[in-house]
Amino acid sequence: MKKDLLNFHDLTADDFALIWEKAAKLKKDLKEGRPHASLREKTLGMIFDKSSTRTRISFEVGMYQLGGIALFLSSRDTQIGRGEIIADTARMASVYLNGIMIRTFAQEAVEEFARFATIPVINGLTDLLHPCQILSDLFTIKEKKGSYEGIKVAYIGDGNNVANSWIEAAAKLPFELAIACPEGYDPNADVMAKAVKESKEGIKIYREPSAAAKKADVLYTDVWASMGQEAENEVRKKVFKNYQINASLLKEAKKGAMVMHCLPAHRGEEITAEVLEGPQSIVIDQAENRLHVQKAILEILL
Repeated sequence: MKKDLLNFHDLTADDFALIWEKAAKLKKDLKEGRPHASLREKTLGMIFDKSSTRTRISFEVGMYQLGGIALFLSSRDTQIGRGEIIADTARMASVYLNGIMIRTFAQEAVEEFARFATIPVINGLTDLLHPCQILSDLFTIKEKKGSYEGIKVAYIGDGNNVANSWIEAAAKLPFELAIACPEGYDPNADVMAKAVKESKEGIKIYREPSAAAKKADVLYTDVWASMGQEAENEVRKKVFKNYQINASLLKEAKKGAMVMHCLPAHRGEEITAEVLEGPQSIVIDQAENRLHVQKAILEILL
């Protein structure tokens, strides 16, 4: 029976542990020069409706290092962009490929693709969720701190797809999550309602960044305007002007708290250059770990 990765509800506690165990081994193998071509002759189709840097590079390089091939499929250059329905594309892709990664707008599109595909489907990002990012981030925290259990993560900024996936993760795993966002820019209400019922350590929304950041082990942020929201950019700059990770906010967190950002970063907006480039920032580590964690996901699913 095929397994997909569309959201964190698709994963059990054993799944999380297996992904991170494999990621650690694959990272060690790569660093020590050991071949690990477990996906030789396997193929991954990568459908992109949104532009990408880290997602494309990490999946493409990851498949290469695992001995397989990744195919970049833009909706501008395929029949998907000319009106071919998702069901037909999914069924057709299933006879050519061993797996599909999709980076698109609607979560419903990824879920529909998975319904009709007979191969594993991976959510590379939608407007609602970004599970691969948060899996990599949690692996990074585990690497740096030894465990994510009992820690406090403070997310500062827009209640976007990254925030929603943090919420889903906090519902499944034992860590505390505090989110600071302006009124009207909250995370998805359905995601939040379901997660609050399931969370063991607690998930809270604050309006003041300092309240969320207090005694946090990790400060995390993302851009104020995500892809597709460019027209709102100037309005959002005014609304979010106080929702910035800076030296002052860092003082509210625990001593030695780690600073994370999923990138790309707009220095001077959601985070200052001083903090982003500072000694407590682990943004490059978390970007690197996209490669290792996604290789683990590919090895497990394919």
